[in-house]
Amino acid sequence: MKVPFVDLRAQYLKIKPEIDAAIQAVIDNTAFVSGKYVESFEKNFAEYNGVKYAIGVESGTAALYLALLAAGIKAGDEVITVPNTFIATASSIALLGAIPVFVDIDEQTNNIDVSKIEAKITPKTKAIIPVHLYGQTADMDPIMSLAEKNHLLVIEDACQAHGAKYKGKKAGSIGLLGCFSFYPGKNLGAYGEGGAVITNDGVLADKLYKLRDHGSIKKYHHEMIGGNFRMDGIQGAVLDVKLKYLDSWNDLRRGHAQCYSDLLKNVQEVILPGEPEYSRGNYHLYIIRTKKRDELQQYLQTKDIATGIHYPIPIHLQPAFAHLNLPAGSYPVAEKVVPEILSLPMYAELTEEQCTYVAGAIADFFSHKD
Repeated sequence: MKVPFVDLRAQYLKIKPEIDAAIQAVIDNTAFVSGKYVESFEKNFAEYNGVKYAIGVESGTAALYLALLAAGIKAGDEVITVPNTFIATASSIALLGAIPVFVDIDEQTNNIDVSKIEAKITPKTKAIIPVHLYGQTADMDPIMSLAEKNHLLVIEDACQAHGAKYKGKKAGSIGLLGCFSFYPGKNLGAYGEGGAVITNDGVLADKLYKLRDHGSIKKYHHEMIGGNFRMDGIQGAVLDVKLKYLDSWNDLRRGHAQCYSDLLKNVQEVILPGEPEYSRGNYHLYIIRTKKRDELQQYLQTKDIATGIHYPIPIHLQPAFAHLNLPAGSYPVAEKVVPEILSLPMYAELTEEQCTYVAGAIADFFSHKD
Protein backbone atom coordinates (compact mmCIF):
# COMPACT_ATOMS: atom_id res chain seq x y z
CA MET A 1 0.00 0.00 0.00
CA LYS A 2 1.25 3.47 -0.89
CA VAL A 3 0.65 6.21 1.68
CA PRO A 4 1.69 9.72 0.58
CA PHE A 5 2.59 12.35 3.14
CA VAL A 6 -0.20 14.57 1.81
CA ASP A 7 -2.71 13.96 -0.98
CA LEU A 8 -3.84 17.25 -2.48
CA ARG A 9 -5.40 15.53 -5.48
CA ALA A 10 -7.74 13.51 -3.27
CA GLN A 11 -8.94 16.72 -1.64
CA TYR A 12 -9.41 18.43 -5.01
CA LEU A 13 -11.48 15.57 -6.43
CA LYS A 14 -13.93 15.79 -3.53
CA ILE A 15 -14.68 19.47 -4.18
CA LYS A 16 -13.79 19.64 -7.89
CA PRO A 17 -17.01 21.25 -9.22
CA GLU A 18 -16.83 24.10 -6.69
CA ILE A 19 -13.12 24.69 -7.20
CA ASP A 20 -13.37 24.60 -10.99
CA ALA A 21 -16.29 27.05 -10.94
CA ALA A 22 -14.46 29.41 -8.59
CA ILE A 23 -11.31 29.46 -10.73
CA GLN A 24 -13.33 29.92 -13.91
CA ALA A 25 -15.16 32.87 -12.35
CA VAL A 26 -11.85 34.59 -11.63
CA ILE A 27 -10.75 34.03 -15.22
CA ASP A 28 -14.08 35.19 -16.65
CA ASN A 29 -13.91 38.37 -14.58
CA THR A 30 -10.13 38.81 -15.08
CA ALA A 31 -9.86 39.52 -11.35
CA PHE A 32 -6.35 38.15 -11.12
CA VAL A 33 -4.76 40.33 -8.41
CA SER A 34 -6.64 41.32 -5.25
CA GLY A 35 -10.24 42.19 -6.20
CA LYS A 36 -13.62 40.90 -5.12
CA TYR A 37 -12.67 37.25 -4.67
CA VAL A 38 -9.88 38.14 -2.27
CA GLU A 39 -12.20 40.58 -0.49
CA SER A 40 -14.85 37.89 -0.08
CA PHE A 41 -12.34 35.51 1.43
CA GLU A 42 -10.99 38.21 3.74
CA LYS A 43 -14.50 38.93 5.03
CA ASN A 44 -15.28 35.26 5.60
CA PHE A 45 -11.91 34.45 7.15
CA ALA A 46 -12.26 37.34 9.60
CA GLU A 47 -15.73 36.13 10.59
CA TYR A 48 -14.47 32.56 10.94
CA ASN A 49 -11.79 33.67 13.38
CA GLY A 50 -14.04 36.04 15.29
CA VAL A 51 -12.07 39.17 14.43
CA LYS A 52 -12.84 42.41 12.59
CA TYR A 53 -10.18 42.31 9.89
CA ALA A 54 -8.33 39.83 7.71
CA ILE A 55 -5.73 41.08 5.26
CA GLY A 56 -4.86 38.65 2.49
CA VAL A 57 -1.21 38.60 1.44
CA GLU A 58 1.07 36.56 -0.77
CA SER A 59 2.42 34.07 1.82
CA GLY A 60 2.78 33.22 5.48
CA THR A 61 6.26 34.71 5.41
CA ALA A 62 4.81 37.96 4.07
CA ALA A 63 2.17 37.86 6.81
CA LEU A 64 4.81 37.63 9.53
CA TYR A 65 7.01 40.29 7.97
CA LEU A 66 4.16 42.74 7.42
CA ALA A 67 2.73 42.15 10.90
CA LEU A 68 6.08 43.03 12.45
CA LEU A 69 6.51 46.01 10.13
CA ALA A 70 3.02 47.34 10.84
CA ALA A 71 3.58 46.89 14.58
CA GLY A 72 6.62 49.15 14.40
CA ILE A 73 9.38 46.60 14.95
CA LYS A 74 12.65 48.14 13.81
CA ALA A 75 16.40 47.56 13.68
CA GLY A 76 17.89 46.68 17.05
CA ASP A 77 14.61 45.59 18.63
CA GLU A 78 14.42 42.13 20.18
CA VAL A 79 11.56 39.75 19.45
CA ILE A 80 11.08 36.58 21.47
CA THR A 81 10.19 33.33 19.71
CA VAL A 82 11.23 29.64 19.56
CA PRO A 83 14.16 27.89 17.85
CA ASN A 84 12.27 24.84 16.55
CA THR A 85 9.91 26.52 14.09
CA PHE A 86 10.13 27.08 10.33
CA ILE A 87 12.84 29.64 9.60
CA ALA A 88 10.36 32.26 8.35
CA THR A 89 9.40 33.10 11.93
CA ALA A 90 12.94 34.22 12.68
CA SER A 91 13.89 35.51 9.23
CA SER A 92 10.90 37.87 9.23
CA ILE A 93 12.33 39.42 12.38
CA ALA A 94 15.84 39.58 10.94
CA LEU A 95 14.71 41.16 7.67
CA LEU A 96 13.68 44.22 9.67
CA GLY A 97 17.08 44.41 11.34
CA ALA A 98 15.56 43.18 14.59
CA ILE A 99 17.00 40.33 16.66
CA PRO A 100 15.25 37.02 17.26
CA VAL A 101 15.67 35.97 20.89
CA PHE A 102 14.91 32.30 21.34
CA VAL A 103 13.21 30.65 24.29
CA ASP A 104 13.46 26.89 24.71
CA ILE A 105 10.40 24.71 24.30
CA ASP A 106 8.25 22.55 26.52
CA GLU A 107 9.10 18.93 25.74
CA GLN A 108 5.50 17.76 26.03
CA THR A 109 3.96 20.33 23.68
CA ASN A 110 6.85 21.37 21.39
CA ASN A 111 5.71 24.96 21.98
CA ILE A 112 7.34 27.81 23.88
CA ASP A 113 8.08 27.12 27.55
CA VAL A 114 6.25 30.02 29.14
CA SER A 115 8.21 29.62 32.38
CA LYS A 116 11.38 30.62 30.52
CA ILE A 117 10.12 33.74 28.74
CA GLU A 118 10.54 36.36 31.45
CA ALA A 119 14.26 35.68 31.85
CA LYS A 120 14.74 36.62 28.18
CA ILE A 121 13.02 40.01 28.41
CA THR A 122 15.36 43.01 28.22
CA PRO A 123 14.84 46.76 27.68
CA LYS A 124 15.19 46.04 23.94
CA THR A 125 12.39 43.46 23.87
CA LYS A 126 9.40 44.72 21.92
CA ALA A 127 7.32 41.65 21.02
CA ILE A 128 6.68 37.95 21.53
CA ILE A 129 5.85 35.61 18.66
CA PRO A 130 4.36 32.41 20.11
CA VAL A 131 4.24 29.69 17.45
CA HIS A 132 1.31 27.28 17.45
CA LEU A 133 3.54 24.52 16.13
CA TYR A 134 2.04 21.52 14.35
CA GLY A 135 -1.42 23.00 14.99
CA GLN A 136 -1.35 22.79 18.80
CA THR A 137 -1.76 26.15 20.49
CA ALA A 138 0.83 27.69 22.76
CA ASP A 139 -0.33 28.54 26.30
CA MET A 140 -1.57 32.03 25.55
CA ASP A 141 -2.92 33.29 28.90
CA PRO A 142 0.46 33.50 30.67
CA ILE A 143 2.02 34.88 27.48
CA MET A 144 -0.57 37.65 27.30
CA SER A 145 -0.11 38.41 31.00
CA LEU A 146 3.66 38.66 30.61
CA ALA A 147 3.23 40.87 27.57
CA GLU A 148 0.88 43.22 29.38
CA LYS A 149 3.16 43.39 32.41
CA ASN A 150 6.17 44.26 30.26
CA HIS A 151 4.38 46.38 27.62
CA LEU A 152 5.13 43.94 24.80
CA LEU A 153 3.22 43.18 21.60
CA VAL A 154 2.03 39.63 20.90
CA ILE A 155 2.00 38.48 17.29
CA GLU A 156 0.77 34.91 16.89
CA ASP A 157 2.40 32.64 14.34
CA ALA A 158 -0.67 30.59 13.47
CA CYS A 159 0.71 29.51 10.10
CA GLN A 160 0.02 25.87 10.99
CA ALA A 161 -3.00 26.44 13.22
CA HIS A 162 -6.02 27.20 11.01
CA GLY A 163 -9.10 26.51 13.13
CA ALA A 164 -7.18 25.35 16.19
CA LYS A 165 -8.53 26.70 19.47
CA TYR A 166 -7.09 27.91 22.76
CA LYS A 167 -9.72 27.71 25.50
CA GLY A 168 -12.39 28.11 22.84
CA LYS A 169 -10.73 31.04 21.05
CA LYS A 170 -9.37 30.63 17.53
CA ALA A 171 -5.61 30.54 17.20
CA GLY A 172 -4.43 33.87 15.82
CA SER A 173 -7.29 35.86 17.34
CA ILE A 174 -5.80 36.35 20.82
CA GLY A 175 -2.74 38.54 20.28
CA LEU A 176 -2.59 41.94 18.64
CA LEU A 177 -2.02 40.27 15.27
CA GLY A 178 -2.28 36.71 14.00
CA CYS A 179 -0.41 35.35 10.97
CA PHE A 180 -1.43 32.49 8.67
CA SER A 181 0.08 30.62 5.75
CA PHE A 182 -2.03 29.04 3.01
CA TYR A 183 0.76 26.98 1.47
CA PRO A 184 -0.95 24.11 -0.42
CA GLY A 185 -0.23 21.46 2.22
CA LYS A 186 -1.76 23.46 5.08
CA ASN A 187 -5.14 22.57 6.59
CA LEU A 188 -6.47 25.51 4.60
CA GLY A 189 -4.29 25.54 1.53
CA ALA A 190 -4.23 27.65 -1.62
CA TYR A 191 -3.32 26.49 -5.12
CA GLY A 192 -0.04 28.37 -4.88
CA GLU A 193 1.23 30.74 -2.22
CA GLY A 194 -0.99 32.70 0.14
CA GLY A 195 -1.18 34.16 3.63
CA ALA A 196 -3.19 36.46 5.87
CA VAL A 197 -2.90 38.69 8.90
CA ILE A 198 -5.90 39.00 11.23
CA THR A 199 -6.55 41.66 13.86
CA ASN A 200 -9.18 43.64 15.73
CA ASP A 201 -7.10 46.83 15.49
CA GLY A 202 -8.47 49.11 12.78
CA VAL A 203 -5.39 51.33 12.66
CA LEU A 204 -3.09 48.35 12.10
CA ALA A 205 -5.47 46.85 9.55
CA ASP A 206 -5.45 50.09 7.56
CA LYS A 207 -1.67 50.12 7.67
CA LEU A 208 -1.49 46.50 6.51
CA TYR A 209 -3.83 47.14 3.57
CA LYS A 210 -1.42 49.86 2.46
CA LEU A 211 1.83 48.02 3.16
CA ARG A 212 0.80 45.02 1.04
CA ASP A 213 0.21 47.28 -1.98
CA HIS A 214 3.14 49.70 -2.21
CA GLY A 215 1.82 51.88 0.60
CA SER A 216 -1.33 52.79 -1.30
CA ILE A 217 -5.09 52.42 -1.13
CA LYS A 218 -5.80 54.58 -4.19
CA LYS A 219 -3.84 53.55 -7.28
CA TYR A 220 -0.59 55.48 -7.76
CA HIS A 221 -1.11 57.46 -4.53
CA HIS A 222 1.44 56.21 -2.00
CA GLU A 223 1.12 57.20 1.64
CA MET A 224 4.02 55.10 2.91
CA ILE A 225 6.73 52.78 1.66
CA GLY A 226 5.31 49.32 1.14
CA GLY A 227 5.76 46.52 -1.35
CA ASN A 228 3.97 44.01 -3.53
CA PHE A 229 2.56 41.49 -1.07
CA ARG A 230 -0.92 41.15 -2.61
CA MET A 231 -2.94 37.94 -2.74
CA ASP A 232 -3.90 36.59 -6.17
CA GLY A 233 -7.56 36.42 -7.08
CA ILE A 234 -7.42 32.70 -7.82
CA GLN A 235 -6.00 32.01 -4.37
CA GLY A 236 -8.75 34.08 -2.74
CA ALA A 237 -11.42 32.20 -4.67
CA VAL A 238 -9.97 28.77 -3.90
CA LEU A 239 -9.55 29.58 -0.21
CA ASP A 240 -13.11 30.90 0.00
CA VAL A 241 -14.41 27.56 -1.28
CA LYS A 242 -12.22 25.56 1.06
CA LEU A 243 -12.92 27.64 4.17
CA LYS A 244 -16.39 26.16 4.66
CA TYR A 245 -14.84 22.68 4.82
CA LEU A 246 -12.06 23.56 7.25
CA ASP A 247 -13.78 22.51 10.47
CA SER A 248 -14.90 19.16 9.06
CA TRP A 249 -11.43 18.54 7.65
CA ASN A 250 -9.90 19.36 11.03
CA ASP A 251 -12.31 16.94 12.70
CA LEU A 252 -11.19 14.21 10.30
CA ARG A 253 -7.55 14.97 11.11
CA ARG A 254 -8.31 14.70 14.82
CA GLY A 255 -9.89 11.32 14.15
CA HIS A 256 -6.82 10.13 12.27
CA ALA A 257 -4.61 11.37 15.11
CA GLN A 258 -6.67 9.34 17.56
CA CYS A 259 -6.35 6.30 15.29
CA TYR A 260 -2.56 6.61 15.29
CA SER A 261 -2.46 7.16 19.05
CA ASP A 262 -4.70 4.18 19.78
CA LEU A 263 -2.66 1.86 17.58
CA LEU A 264 0.76 3.07 18.76
CA LYS A 265 0.13 3.53 22.48
CA ASN A 266 1.76 0.21 23.37
CA VAL A 267 4.89 0.73 21.26
CA GLN A 268 7.27 1.63 24.06
CA GLU A 269 9.97 3.05 21.80
CA VAL A 270 7.62 5.74 20.47
CA ILE A 271 6.58 8.95 22.23
CA LEU A 272 3.20 10.14 21.00
CA PRO A 273 2.15 13.79 20.67
CA GLY A 274 0.34 15.27 23.63
CA GLU A 275 -2.57 17.67 23.59
CA PRO A 276 -2.72 20.02 26.57
CA GLU A 277 -6.16 20.59 28.05
CA TYR A 278 -6.21 24.22 26.93
CA SER A 279 -5.69 23.32 23.26
CA ARG A 280 -7.93 21.81 20.63
CA GLY A 281 -5.39 21.18 17.93
CA ASN A 282 -6.01 20.90 14.20
CA TYR A 283 -3.29 18.24 13.74
CA HIS A 284 -1.65 19.96 10.83
CA LEU A 285 1.12 17.49 11.60
CA TYR A 286 1.15 14.32 13.67
CA ILE A 287 4.61 14.09 15.22
CA ILE A 288 6.04 11.06 16.97
CA ARG A 289 9.41 10.82 18.67
CA THR A 290 11.84 7.92 18.71
CA LYS A 291 15.57 7.55 19.21
CA LYS A 292 15.62 5.38 16.07
CA ARG A 293 14.07 8.11 13.92
CA ASP A 294 16.36 7.80 10.90
CA GLU A 295 16.20 4.01 10.79
CA LEU A 296 12.42 4.08 11.15
CA GLN A 297 12.04 6.64 8.40
CA GLN A 298 14.15 4.53 6.04
CA TYR A 299 12.14 1.42 6.92
CA LEU A 300 8.82 3.19 6.29
CA GLN A 301 10.12 4.33 2.93
CA THR A 302 10.60 0.68 1.93
CA LYS A 303 6.91 0.18 2.78
CA ASP A 304 5.87 3.09 0.51
CA ILE A 305 5.02 5.28 3.49
CA ALA A 306 6.13 8.90 3.10
CA THR A 307 7.18 10.83 6.20
CA GLY A 308 8.73 14.20 7.00
CA ILE A 309 10.90 15.95 9.59
CA HIS A 310 9.66 19.29 10.89
CA TYR A 311 12.33 20.58 11.38
CA PRO A 312 15.74 18.87 11.14
CA ILE A 313 17.95 21.75 12.36
CA PRO A 314 17.01 24.29 15.05
CA ILE A 315 17.16 27.86 13.78
CA HIS A 316 20.01 28.92 16.07
CA LEU A 317 22.20 26.22 14.49
CA GLN A 318 21.38 27.21 10.91
CA PRO A 319 24.22 28.94 9.01
CA ALA A 320 21.84 31.83 8.28
CA PHE A 321 21.82 32.71 11.98
CA ALA A 322 25.44 31.95 12.82
CA HIS A 323 25.90 35.67 13.55
CA LEU A 324 23.84 35.23 16.73
CA ASN A 325 26.69 33.12 18.16
CA LEU A 326 24.39 30.58 19.81
CA PRO A 327 26.32 27.29 20.04
CA ALA A 328 24.93 23.79 20.37
CA GLY A 329 23.59 23.35 23.87
CA SER A 330 21.96 26.79 23.99
CA TYR A 331 18.44 25.31 23.90
CA PRO A 332 18.75 21.79 25.30
CA VAL A 333 15.11 20.72 25.05
CA ALA A 334 14.73 21.73 21.41
CA GLU A 335 18.07 20.12 20.60
CA LYS A 336 17.03 16.92 22.37
CA VAL A 337 13.73 16.69 20.51
CA VAL A 338 14.89 17.56 16.98
CA PRO A 339 16.83 14.32 16.24
CA GLU A 340 13.84 12.25 17.39
CA ILE A 341 10.84 13.82 15.63
CA LEU A 342 9.10 12.20 12.68
CA SER A 343 5.96 13.46 10.93
CA LEU A 344 3.53 10.75 9.85
CA PRO A 345 1.10 11.05 6.92
CA MET A 346 -1.73 13.36 7.97
CA TYR A 347 -4.53 14.82 5.87
CA ALA A 348 -8.31 14.76 5.98
CA GLU A 349 -8.59 12.18 3.18
CA LEU A 350 -6.36 9.63 4.94
CA THR A 351 -8.29 6.37 5.26
CA GLU A 352 -8.58 4.13 8.29
CA GLU A 353 -6.90 1.41 6.24
CA GLN A 354 -3.92 3.69 5.55
CA CYS A 355 -3.70 4.76 9.19
CA THR A 356 -3.74 1.13 10.30
CA TYR A 357 -1.09 0.24 7.73
CA VAL A 358 1.24 3.04 8.86
CA ALA A 359 0.85 2.20 12.54
CA GLY A 360 1.31 -1.49 11.82
CA ALA A 361 4.53 -0.83 9.93
CA ILE A 362 5.89 1.18 12.86
CA ALA A 363 4.98 -1.58 15.30
CA ASP A 364 6.58 -4.17 13.02
CA PHE A 365 9.79 -2.15 12.82
CA PHE A 366 10.21 -2.11 16.59
CA SER A 367 9.11 -5.71 17.07
CA HIS A 368 12.13 -6.81 15.03
CA LYS A 369 14.59 -4.68 17.01
CA ASP A 370 16.61 -6.05 19.89
